[in-house]
Amino acid sequence: MRLNDIKDNPGARKTRVRIGRGIGSGVGKTGGRGGKGQTARTGVAIGGFEGGQMPLHRRLPKRGFNKWNRKDWNEINVGALQRAVDEGKLKSGQTVDVTALVDAGILRRPKDGLRLLGAGEIKVSLALTVNHATASAKAAVEKAGGSVSLIEKKVLEADEAKRKKSAAKKAGSSKKAGGAEE
Repeated sequence: MRLNDIKDNPGARKTRVRIGRGIGSGVGKTGGRGGKGQTARTGVAIGGFEGGQMPLHRRLPKRGFNKWNRKDWNEINVGALQRAVDEGKLKSGQTVDVTALVDAGILRRPKDGLRLLGAGEIKVSLALTVNHATASAKAAVEKAGGSVSLIEKKVLEADEAKRKKSAAKKAGSSKKAGGAEE
């Protein structure tokens, strides 16, 4: 084979349809754009317009809720931590937090923190510092001789007072409901 023999596979390159080149081409005159009007012109932005009829996206009810300040957590299973130790990315007895996992290349970025989940098993002791840990994950780590410490989230005094007031109100309403039944 020589350089002058190199060519694409048959059908790899398709010739472009040249519109507006006369009646015989099949795409002459209006060039496949139909008759007159907005869509025959360039720069059309109709997107969901249904000719004045109420569009589908406005006919259907709104559903769901998106929390505006939702936290995006990194989630890691204890089995993944064991795999990282086996691969030599983490050492037994090491203090492990989000930055340590990012530095070891186990996580890509720190996000809003770390949640520890209980899938898999762990055989080495690690001192973990996480934002949240499931009961099964905590039990697995402690069984292997490690420890799990939770990062306490900051709670404002006003928020705590509001929570207590709400809890007291709930407790009061449940007592009233219970008294009415008897």
